[in-house]
Amino acid sequence: MALAIFDLDNTLIGGDSDHLWAQYVCDNGLVHNTDFAQRGDRFYADYEAGSLDIDAYLRFALSPLIDQPPDVLTAWHAGFMQNVIQPIMLPAATKLVAHHRDRGHELLIITATNRFITAPIATALGIEHLIACEGEIVGGRYTGEPAGIPSFQAGKVTRLHQWLEGRDTNLAGAYFYSDSHNDLALLELVDHPVAVDPDATLRAQAEARGWPVISLR
Repeated sequence: MALAIFDLDNTLIGGDSDHLWAQYVCDNGLVHNTDFAQRGDRFYADYEAGSLDIDAYLRFALSPLIDQPPDVLTAWHAGFMQNVIQPIMLPAATKLVAHHRDRGHELLIITATNRFITAPIATALGIEHLIACEGEIVGGRYTGEPAGIPSFQAGKVTRLHQWLEGRDTNLAGAYFYSDSHNDLALLELVDHPVAVDPDATLRAQAEARGWPVISLR
């Protein structure tokens, strides 16, 4: 069974869920740090430049979740899905996912955004398997600390190999769809790399290497 792997942000959805979450928690008074959104903007600029300190970013992104009861976090995310994520869901992305599902491919999202933000989005897209950055949970509540290897840049490759261990699926004939040059290591690994609405660096790499370039917008 071939594997169809998808990046999430700016690939299957028309925005960056991590960056939008930082704006959402500020706009709705869920954090009391007055420069939280501005710090999110700076981290996002670092991501686009390929210079993101992923551990520092994860501590920032996870900080609003610290010690919050699960039912509170569920309510927060429900509002985020309804008001922010649903409007940026892409019909063409839904069709692409359905195309791979109809071909019998196993579907996987791999993202540098944390699991709290992305798991409900993966569910909404009908994709069962998710590799995401993890936050430490103790006693059912987030501590604000990262856990494990972040699924970012080369870490996506490491986490994917870990996920494949003991499974019947392998990378033979695999597809990977991404918008970002941060995913070059994984794009180089698969048989079918596809650049989706790519940033300038990835577009140049895709054109030089003869990779398909598509738009889901």
